[in-house]
Amino acid sequence: MRLVIAVVQDKDSYRLSEKLVKHGFRATKLASTGGFLKAGNTTFLIGVEHDKVDDVLALIKESCHTREQTMTPMQPMGNNVDAFVPYPVSVQVGGATVFVIDVEQFAHF
Repeated sequence: MRLVIAVVQDKDSYRLSEKLVKHGFRATKLASTGGFLKAGNTTFLIGVEHDKVDDVLALIKESCHTREQTMTPMQPMGNNVDAFVPYPVSVQVGGATVFVIDVEQFAHF
């Protein structure tokens, strides 16, 4: 048994959830927040047999896409506030960060 932990952008979470259900995979969804952009994410916890891990990873890859987003950097703390000019920058967001962990024991009640 493996535990797949997938952190996906909120914009992709519905699509992934639908695909997982359609293909018979059970998942627990947790609301989470990204540290870099402070944007909403969804963390999926998916318990799956060893031979099905690649199937789950393929569904995640199909469902979660990267995109460009414009953001304004936060003002730095400290004495150099006068020299800081916040220009919008384009950053890549989305996609998925996935961890696959071996599960020693699993029980479903």
